Amino acid sequence: MSETPNTPGTTDGARLDGSEAVNLAAEQSKNTAHRNIPGFGFEGVPLEVDTANLRQGPSLHDGLLALLPLVGVWSGEGQANDGGVEYSFGQQLVISHDGENYLRFESRLWRLDDNGQPQGADQREVGFWRISLDDEIEVTLTNSRGLVEILYGEPVNERAWQITSASTIVTATGPEKHGPGKRLYGLMPNNNLGWVDERAVDGELVPYMSAELTRLAG
Repeated sequence: MSETPNTPGTTDGARLDGSEAVNLAAEQSKNTAHRNIPGFGFEGVPLEVDTANLRQGPSLHDGLLALLPLVGVWSGEGQANDGGVEYSFGQQLVISHDGENYLRFESRLWRLDDNGQPQGADQREVGFWRISLDDEIEVTLTNSRGLVEILYGEPVNERAWQITSASTIVTATGPEKHGPGKRLYGLMPNNNLGWVDERAVDGELVPYMSAELTRLAG
């Protein structure tokens, strides 16, 4: 299994200079600032449409400012170790909002062969991120394999967020073993989004999934 991404916001323990980070983000946004997720275009729904681009659509709710850097469309590759079965995967992650006090989270994974070629769908995950006035993050996730999970956490800094399982429910046809876990999301020095998911096995947290994603929109 390949190494997990560097701790978000650092590289070999050295924090990225603030001015450098702003300049890098501005340069990268030249290719993504005009992109957004498509709307359905249906009439009759008296609500704002979802947007993954902070320059378009409704304004981000003030209560979500601590989660603002997550909004966007992200895509990349990662590594998984599911009960000793190791494999590579591709991922598209859409984090959007509609002006209300929550973020919509939707992830799609597909398996990759040894040459990095797609080999079919893996799993999907949808849910919502909220954050309280005391900076407590609340996350609800539903996984296509038959899992529902509630996680709580807090910002590590302005570029990283950590959440930990509080409750996990598995359906009758869901995975037999899926222990509670901990996830870390964060912007890396190159402004990619890195994330690491660790799961409890025999009482000890071990690597489960990790990926590094490039911004496609927003």
